[in-house]
Amino acid sequence: MTVRIRHIDTAAAGFAAEFERVLHWSAETDDAIEQRVASILADVQQRGDAAVLEYTQRFDSLTADSVASLEIGQAELQAALAAITPAQRRALEFAADRVRDYHLRQLEACGRSWTYRDADGTLLGQKVTPLDRVGIYVPGGKAAYPSSVLMNALPAKVAGVGEIVMVVPTPKGEKNLLVLAAAAVAGADRVFTIGGAQAVAALAYGTATVPAVDKITGPGNAYVASAKRRVFGKVGIDMIAGPSEILVLADGSTPADWVAMDLFSQAEHDELAQSILLSPDAAYIERVQAEIDRLIDTMPRRDVIRASLEGRGALIRTRSMEEACEISNRIAPEHLEVSSRDPHRWEPLLKHAGAIFLGAYTSESLGDYCAGPNHVLPTSGTARFSSPLGVYDFQKRSSLIEVSEAGAQKLGVVAAEIAYGEGLQAHAQAAEMRLKR
Repeated sequence: MTVRIRHIDTAAAGFAAEFERVLHWSAETDDAIEQRVASILADVQQRGDAAVLEYTQRFDSLTADSVASLEIGQAELQAALAAITPAQRRALEFAADRVRDYHLRQLEACGRSWTYRDADGTLLGQKVTPLDRVGIYVPGGKAAYPSSVLMNALPAKVAGVGEIVMVVPTPKGEKNLLVLAAAAVAGADRVFTIGGAQAVAALAYGTATVPAVDKITGPGNAYVASAKRRVFGKVGIDMIAGPSEILVLADGSTPADWVAMDLFSQAEHDELAQSILLSPDAAYIERVQAEIDRLIDTMPRRDVIRASLEGRGALIRTRSMEEACEISNRIAPEHLEVSSRDPHRWEPLLKHAGAIFLGAYTSESLGDYCAGPNHVLPTSGTARFSSPLGVYDFQKRSSLIEVSEAGAQKLGVVAAEIAYGEGLQAHAQAAEMRLKR
């Protein structure tokens, strides 16, 4: 059955308007959701555990006598690790090793303290310290995401975070063994089976049982996103994520069915997910369309994929690969595949993307699970100014300044001059008092 995905040509009249329609997505949240989330946050802040229990029963159909009974101990996490199949355990541990190794290299590159002394002996530098406690939100309900556990907990561990508190909803009390096993592998310190806005509130404000954290990371539904937005300032957050996205730049050398499946891999997340192909080869675009039509009915999530491709997808013919790179930079996609014979020819032209996947064998799905780099990426064009989740998100930096006596003689004169210009006499005199008379 034909999937009615848009076909667009950059050389056609009206391309700009059609392209804008493809990219349009409103990040505005439903007013009813915003009001409900505000009410839940205020209630949890005021009533703590009692409110968390009430909302957990209402939204997850999970009844408990106390929030403490909703905590999963380390023994149960290790039991889950022992209970999954050997193949699943090997896969989790292999993925965890690669994710950990990547973030250790990231730590070496950017996560260290440093100092230097200038000619007059003044010491300047930067002190990097980990956050004391972070909360990671792992989605649950319709699907289970052990990969989200690894991608959020492991960089926090590598960064040196003191305590990782994980929350995951378990509707009707159904726990996913892979998620719990991933928590064991990644080293989550405490795990609570709570979710939604009430879990975000508990992490942000703290309750009698759930400790308050310094930062909350991890994806969730509209209620979770709204709650994270509202608690920002009380705690840090990673980002407000929109629907998933993939952009494929193809020169026609990759098997068309591979690219069709890569487009499916994001479309199956959500009806609002976006999958776009850019290629200068018109015949290749038609082959990809044919593979989409051939493969769609083999997909268990075919209805979601079809809605995504027909609603927000596009197959775009460009005048050249250079133009494809220019358009990619305008989109600033979450996932960017450079599916060409020589991907390193085009990579220098690509400025804005959450993650860049180079070459035909680098499917985006490998990045989701086990390549090593983090799969928590900026969406909705925010790759223009945002970065993937990493070690640096779980650290903070303090400036170090130790001015020598000699240095104070030079710096004091300059500081006083600027301070008087700003009308801040105490600033100026504090500097001048240290000048030799």
